[in-house]
Amino acid sequence: MTPGARVAATIELLDEITGQSERPADLVANAYFRARRFIGSGDRRAVSDRVWSILRRYGQLAWWLDRTQHPDRGARAIVAADLILVDGMDMAGLAAIFDGGTYRPQPLDQQEYTALRQMEGHSLPHPEQPDWVRLNVQEWVAPHLIEAYGEAAWGREIAALENPPPVDLRVNRLKATVEQAKAALQREGIDTETMRYAPNGLRLRRRLSVVSGPAFQEGLVEIQDEGSQLVAALVDGKPGMLIADYCAGAGGKTLAIAAGMNNKGRVVAMDVYENRLERSALRLRRAGAHNVERRALDADNAKWLKRQKGAFDRVLVDAPCTGTGTWRRNPDGRWTLRPEDLAELVVKQAAILDAAARLVKPGGGLIYATCSVLPPENERQIEAFLERHPEFSIVPVADLWADVIATEPPAQIAESPYLRLSPLRHGTDGFFAAALVRSPPPPSDGGGQGGGESPAPTSPARDHDS
Repeated sequence: MTPGARVAATIELLDEITGQSERPADLVANAYFRARRFIGSGDRRAVSDRVWSILRRYGQLAWWLDRTQHPDRGARAIVAADLILVDGMDMAGLAAIFDGGTYRPQPLDQQEYTALRQMEGHSLPHPEQPDWVRLNVQEWVAPHLIEAYGEAAWGREIAALENPPPVDLRVNRLKATVEQAKAALQREGIDTETMRYAPNGLRLRRRLSVVSGPAFQEGLVEIQDEGSQLVAALVDGKPGMLIADYCAGAGGKTLAIAAGMNNKGRVVAMDVYENRLERSALRLRRAGAHNVERRALDADNAKWLKRQKGAFDRVLVDAPCTGTGTWRRNPDGRWTLRPEDLAELVVKQAAILDAAARLVKPGGGLIYATCSVLPPENERQIEAFLERHPEFSIVPVADLWADVIATEPPAQIAESPYLRLSPLRHGTDGFFAAALVRSPPPPSDGGGQGGGESPAPTSPARDHDS
C-alpha cells in the first residue's frame, strides 16, 4: 500500500471503531481486515498500530480540533491532525496524501486546510491543555482517578496506561514446568523472562505471536496478564476443593485455578452468557484440565444453584466492570465509557456479590476482583458488601502473599488490605482484588459432645482441603 492508501485505511478503520460502541475495537479491526484480505501483513500492522496510537491520544487530538475550530470531529480530521502533531508532517506533505488519488483520501477543503495549518509546527502537548486532556481521559472520569491514586500520582499512573502492554504467558503446570515451557518457546525463537510476581508467569522480551507455535497449541502456555494470574492465585485452589468461578467468561482464571488443583477436586465455571462458557471448551481440552464443570447462570440451572448454598470452599467473583485497568490494551474504552455505565455496573456488581456469597461455606473464601481502577467498583463496593454481610471479614492480601504466591511481594502491598496493581508500579494491567472469609458457625453448647471451641476462621488461602 502507498502511504496515502495506508492513511485512507486508517481513517476507514478508525471511523468504524468510533462510529459504534457495542463491539470492542479489536473485534472491529479483526472484521475489517478479514473483509480486506488483499491488505498485506505489513500494511495491516502499520494501520493497526496507528489506529491504536490515535485512540491512546484521542483526547489531545480532539482538543486541537476544537482549538483550531476545525469543521469536523470525525476520523478524517483526527488522522490529519495526528500526522501533523505527532509525525511532524507539514501542510505540503499532508496535501500530497489528501489528494483524491486512487485509494487515497479526498483533498482538503478550505476550512479543513485553514484549521490544520494552525497546527503546523506544533506538537501534541500544549500548556493550555487541562490535566484530563493531557492524560487523554474524559473529564468526568478524572475525579475517580484522582481518588484512586491521589492528586500527586494520578498523572503518572494514567500516563503509564498509554504504553502498549507486553505479552504475558502463564505456564500450565499440568503439562510443563516454567523451565520446560521457557525452553520450548526458545526453540520457537521466542525469548522470555520470568515474571516478578506471578510464579508461573513468563513475559516475552519482544512482542511476537505465540498462538500458532507448538508450546501454545500443545497447552504448555496460555496468554494471560500477570495481574490476572495473581488474582487467580489468590483463590489458592488446592486438590480436593470445590471452587466456583462465578463470572468465568472464556475461562482464563478457571484454567489457572484448575491447574493449581492438579485436576483433583472440582471447579464450576459459571457465567450468564452460555456462549462464553462454550468458548472455554477448546481451551480446557488443550490445557488438559479435566476437573472443570460449566454451568450457565440461567433458569435451567436455578434449582441446582439454590442447592449449592454454602457448598463451596472458594468462590471467585471476577466482576463485570468498566475495564479502566485495561486501557493500555483497549484504548477505545477511554472514550466509550459513560457515567451511566459506571452507575449501572456498581449496582450489578453488588447483586452478583450478594448472590455469589450465598455459595461460600462457613470458613470458606470469597475473592472479589475487577480489572478496574475506579474506587466505586473496588474499595467502596467491598465496604458496602461488608456492611450488608457481617458474616464476612476482610483478609489482608499482605497476610496471604507468602503462603499463596510465595514470590517477593510488591513494596506497596501493605498500604491497604486489598491487592491493587497498576502498569506504573507493577507492570501489569490495573487490577483490584479483595480476599474475604466467611465466619465459621458459632460453637455449639456441646455438653458432653466435646464442647470444644470451634475452629478459628480460616483465610481463603489457608482453608483445608475438602
